[in-house]
Amino acid sequence: MLEILSNLSISWFDPWLLFLTAAGTMAGIYVGAIPGLSVTMATSILISFTFKWPVNDALALIAGVFVGGVYGGARTAILLNIPGAPSAVATAIEGYPMAQRGEAGQAIGLTTVMSVLGGLVGILALAVFAPAIANFALMFQSRDYLLLGLIGILLVGALSGESFAKGVFAGALGVLIGMVGLDPMTAEQRLTFGSVQLMGGIPYVAAMIGFFGVAEALVQLHNLSLPPIRQKIGSVIPGLKDIRRFLGLALRSSGIGTIIGALPGTGGDIAALLAYDHAKRSTKSPEVPFGKGAKEGLVAPETANNAAVGGAFIPMLTLGIPGDAVTAVIIGALFIHGLKPGPLLLVETPHLFWFTVGNLTLANLFLLIFGLSGIRIFTKIVECPKAILIPLIIVLSAVGTYAIQNNPVHITWMLGFGIVGYFMKVFGFQVGPVILGVILGPMLDSNYRRAMIGARHDVGDFLWNFIAHPISLVLSISFLLLLLSQTPFWRRWVSPRSQK
Repeated sequence: MLEILSNLSISWFDPWLLFLTAAGTMAGIYVGAIPGLSVTMATSILISFTFKWPVNDALALIAGVFVGGVYGGARTAILLNIPGAPSAVATAIEGYPMAQRGEAGQAIGLTTVMSVLGGLVGILALAVFAPAIANFALMFQSRDYLLLGLIGILLVGALSGESFAKGVFAGALGVLIGMVGLDPMTAEQRLTFGSVQLMGGIPYVAAMIGFFGVAEALVQLHNLSLPPIRQKIGSVIPGLKDIRRFLGLALRSSGIGTIIGALPGTGGDIAALLAYDHAKRSTKSPEVPFGKGAKEGLVAPETANNAAVGGAFIPMLTLGIPGDAVTAVIIGALFIHGLKPGPLLLVETPHLFWFTVGNLTLANLFLLIFGLSGIRIFTKIVECPKAILIPLIIVLSAVGTYAIQNNPVHITWMLGFGIVGYFMKVFGFQVGPVILGVILGPMLDSNYRRAMIGARHDVGDFLWNFIAHPISLVLSISFLLLLLSQTPFWRRWVSPRSQK
């Protein structure tokens, strides 16, 4: 117990780590608040600058940016009716009408306190349940990790956009990118087309920065002419009456956020929308109708998307599968630092797990401080012209990509992926599944081949193993049901039954 407490408090008593966590949280708030900038993009760029740092320093800064960035999207959603992130869409529905009534300060204060509460609930779930899940995960075989990877691709395909087919296509594209290079078992060239440059594989960070940073910057070129909107800010300190009144809803929404965040490939976007729907269904007599500035509509999504942060770390640290796009990036950071997320992480490096828990808790406390201050400065930064922001993003992306291996070819890859990501966004494809596919591709490949070797290359034995073992059977049924749920047959069968 003393060792756990010691690892939990590393960031709390180290001045440098304390500063990095605080700086990351403040930077995350502003990055998440500026429309067109995402916490995923910021995290991916940070990795390119921190890959030579000590692992604790890098994770302290990244954790701060993650926690602050998830909250930051609520700022512009309330003030400008422009969600800084997809998870703040529901916040804009209720927050902007409050701002129009002159209650922007109350809305920001309430979302700040509830965001911190949701974040702490998610971290508590991470601390309590992750070790048990890790012990259970040690029972998993190669075929089970193969199924988990496939389920992750299907989940992100089903929940990352309007089209399941587009989501799966994007995930498959990521898997294809992850397969490029030398075969890890035979050392034969794979998808290199004879190019020496491709033998080492496509650089992971270049793909991340290209798809998230450059692509989003190119998309924002369409919005250069939008004028900034100015708002007056009053008091931001919420009353204890409101906190007590919404505590039950906040705890329920935090539970929704934690569970949704723990599902591979989902994250705070889905959690916020589900929690908002729950608030509408469970609140019988709000002071103000939903859609007109109901405070319940602020509390639910903001607690849920911040609770999803802790939830997203659960599958990442215990199974090696990211809970959302940001933890997909963080997995890349762990690999760069020589660590392997998964069941053995908690066995071989338990101090890193408890350090992460303590660091996320500290970041939430800084979030409370920074979230209730600096509102007037924030409004000036939000009004920064996109004509200045977009070139700055591209320059930082290029510098960060080049810094990985001092290789200018990586900048070419980054720009190429940025252009591909731009056209994907224009035509309604999500880029998050691509990065998830890049992460899961090598895992799918290696575990499929290990499972085949374990079955002695007998296809019958290989398929039998999926139903002969309890864990494999449950995962196989989950995979089939998830696949079936996206078919027209399922909708025709379920819809009439749900109307009865």
